[in-house]
Amino acid sequence: MAGDDDYLALLDRAKIACPETIENHERFELPEMDVLQEGKITVLRNFIDITDKLRRDPQHLLQFMLKELGTPGNVEGRRAVFKAKIGPQQINDKIQMYTETYVICSECGLPDTKMVKDGRTLMLECEACGARRPITVRKSVKADTVNTIREGDIVELTITDVGKKGDGVAKIFDYLVVVPGTVKGATVHAKITKISAKTAFAVPTTEPCTR
Repeated sequence: MAGDDDYLALLDRAKIACPETIENHERFELPEMDVLQEGKITVLRNFIDITDKLRRDPQHLLQFMLKELGTPGNVEGRRAVFKAKIGPQQINDKIQMYTETYVICSECGLPDTKMVKDGRTLMLECEACGARRPITVRKSVKADTVNTIREGDIVELTITDVGKKGDGVAKIFDYLVVVPGTVKGATVHAKITKISAKTAFAVPTTEPCTR
């Protein structure tokens, strides 16, 4: 009977030690997105809180999001600033995609992972169960649809160069936009009149932006 008592005492101690760890893993949740839109600028005010929770380099997450969203941006203090009007749901979707790709273990579902290099392959290594898998980034079809301009769109452009014929040239998404009658450094509203492959033509306008 003394042996049974010792066994039960050990079992009780094991139960006390285990649940807290399991409970903490089950409660893994990202902070709620704190998104502020200021005209054509979108600010994720708690960006660093999110990267701290994910245990990932802020620049790594930022570059992933900029590529997926098709917009320039940067980190300012604890905020991420995107130079485009982006909805909170879009931001949330991209962070969830990043979490599934670069953080969550596909074997045990826990976030206790780190990224390691195996030759030229980037691997996700789980510190909880020891599983390793290559990191494969999914292509986002949605991003291609969002970051497209159409004839008739009115967009805000910053003229970054002047072509040989004296026309202003700007970039938006993956498009080179030619805007006659503009000068380098000017920020204008322009109406897209024609699109040929990745080159677009536009005219200045006083109408409000539609994109």
